[in-house]
Amino acid sequence: MKKYDTYKNSGVEWLGEIPEHWEIRKIKYLFKEINERSSDGTEDLLSVSQYTGVTKKADKIDEGDLITNAASLEGYKKVFKNDLVSNIMLAWNGSLGFSPFDGITSPAYSVYRLNKNNYERYFHYLLRSQIYKSEFKRNSSGVIESRLRLYTENFYSIWSLLPPLSEQQKIATFLDEKTTKIDQAIAQKEDLIALLKERKQIIIQDLVTGKKVWNQEKQEWTKPTEVKDSGVEWIGEIPKEWEVKRLKYILNEPLKYGANESGIDYSPNLPRYIRITDFSLGGKLNTEKKLSLSWEIGINYLLEDGDILFARSGATVGKSYQFRKSMSIEKHYAFAGYLIKASPNSNLVLSDFLNYYTISGSFESWKNSIFNKATIENIGADKYNELQIPLPPLKIQSKIVHHIETETSKIDRTISLQEQAIERLKELKATLIDSAVTGKMKVNEK
Repeated sequence: MKKYDTYKNSGVEWLGEIPEHWEIRKIKYLFKEINERSSDGTEDLLSVSQYTGVTKKADKIDEGDLITNAASLEGYKKVFKNDLVSNIMLAWNGSLGFSPFDGITSPAYSVYRLNKNNYERYFHYLLRSQIYKSEFKRNSSGVIESRLRLYTENFYSIWSLLPPLSEQQKIATFLDEKTTKIDQAIAQKEDLIALLKERKQIIIQDLVTGKKVWNQEKQEWTKPTEVKDSGVEWIGEIPKEWEVKRLKYILNEPLKYGANESGIDYSPNLPRYIRITDFSLGGKLNTEKKLSLSWEIGINYLLEDGDILFARSGATVGKSYQFRKSMSIEKHYAFAGYLIKASPNSNLVLSDFLNYYTISGSFESWKNSIFNKATIENIGADKYNELQIPLPPLKIQSKIVHHIETETSKIDRTISLQEQAIERLKELKATLIDSAVTGKMKVNEK
């Protein structure tokens, strides 16, 4: 990165050295707060996020959905093109930006206007840079991160870098060009990941529903030669030797609801205690809640290797998770109240086969049929019991599981490499922005 010829101490610890000819000013001398209110609320409603900056709310909702639940937008704050809109509760993570539109925004947001002889696009990058997000966080009020607020007086007290106008424009133009190329590269990799995930789903769907079977003669996976109607719309035809069974008939015991955690005090003196499982959307155990289930209570909710858990409510409703002992070396896990446990009968179904079915397209279609009939997304044991599952003989289940693992592991490795590349590109973008707007690098002369 090319440097400026000379630097000076900014006098502000977190800014460090800056180019010799740059200035610093308190933000209050560069921005003016605007508090004009809408008389009728008919203007376009605007929203702001760390990812997209300021956008029209109507452009981000599905057809038929409400733009807002508010009875009226009268009294909302007016925003004019090139005004800075800040979500005071989330400014610390970059949820502020200059508006490309006229419109209105929540009265809880702050609206500022940049003084003349300054370039909004430069300040767009400056105020959303990592170094400024950190400073916004330090100057925000609140006890917990999700409730931090950057009030105007605190925003005004922060020092702003101030290059000459010509350099503001040059830096912004440079960053527009470079970040656009980086964003395009990220988008291409995200598109590839989407295609890979789609390919993975096709492999799983074809194998767990018998659309492809192992052809011993040809030594490859081909369409079955003899099929029959499964009797289930979202499963379709299955190989002649397969059958369809309801979930409740292929378990070791009836489906069980998770442990109710409320009202039980944790005692650190217990010789053994139960950890409640808490799963991420990816189906991996991501936290251990060292809660107070005594051994006597918790033993009724212990998980065994290969148990399948279904989320019956909440944000993860309809998601399934497979529990493996590798998650808990010499630890005992119970499962939380929003989960339902299914213990597969290994004489009828392999846990891995059942797990793959619960992430297949057919399982998604079944869930959608449940949700379409209910006003609230909630799937209880009564509905999971009736889940219909195509079942080949155990030997074939084993072969299917092995092939899925072999093929999808290759895809997962490729996805992982692409995700790592995306993270590196995002880091490059953040570093580039921080370096350019703070004068740590001098942008190329055109």
